[in-house]
Amino acid sequence: MNSITALLYGSDRPGIVAKVAGWIHERGSNVLHADQHLDRQENVFFQRIEWECISNSDPKLEGIAFQQMVETELGMSVRIGYDDDKPRIGVMVSKADHCLHDLALRVRSGEWNAELIGVLSNHQDLQEISESYQLPFHYFNLTQGSRIEEEANQIEWIREQKIELLILARYMQILSKQFLETVECPVINIHHSFLPSFAGAKPYHQAYTRGVKLIGATAHYVTEDLDEGPIIGQDVTRVSHRHGPKDLIEKGRDLEKMVLSTAVRRHLQNRVLVYQNKTVVFD
Repeated sequence: MNSITALLYGSDRPGIVAKVAGWIHERGSNVLHADQHLDRQENVFFQRIEWECISNSDPKLEGIAFQQMVETELGMSVRIGYDDDKPRIGVMVSKADHCLHDLALRVRSGEWNAELIGVLSNHQDLQEISESYQLPFHYFNLTQGSRIEEEANQIEWIREQKIELLILARYMQILSKQFLETVECPVINIHHSFLPSFAGAKPYHQAYTRGVKLIGATAHYVTEDLDEGPIIGQDVTRVSHRHGPKDLIEKGRDLEKMVLSTAVRRHLQNRVLVYQNKTVVFD
């Protein structure tokens, strides 16, 4: 199927839905799915639309023509995706392995139309696990004195491998402003807490000390403001006074895997639009 997905947003005005659907219909194409949202406070209109091209058309050319129409005639921003896109993914890890296992198995099973290209780490603990999935493992000895050089080496690898999405799968190292300014691809992080509560290190211990009855996990895009990037997804589970830090960590790991994989899936399916420091996530 030669399908195209477009995510568009901009100032609201009458006729946007009719214009978009009409343009697709006039070219003999068929709308498969459409969803929209209006932020009334900001007067910003968002839409995700997917359509099937006629058999003799070039989807890439049609996508370019659609983008030009949206930008020039509607004055809106647009991002285009195609059904045969196969994004190249890099994964960054430290010592925890549960999210790496989950991501690797989802790609291996064909659940996602994506390629896992390799694993970057500031520790050597997960080398054997990475290589068991036939994923090249690259160790970077990040210390206070070597951080600038080693981050430059990481960026060099990311660019050489043409990485289109970087996933922090429990990577316990803060990315520098310089790294984020030069990485040139989206970065998704899983934070083992329900942000904005319990940011930083050891959130499950913080939660235990506070005596919470719910713990959570948050997947978000990474910005230079620690743990404050646009949130893609969150989930929680109930706990009680009977659960110690070890129990919370065990429950949290299950949450982390599910929340991270859901966020990555939504990103790969072109379902996430970022504006200001928020997201619109289409079902």
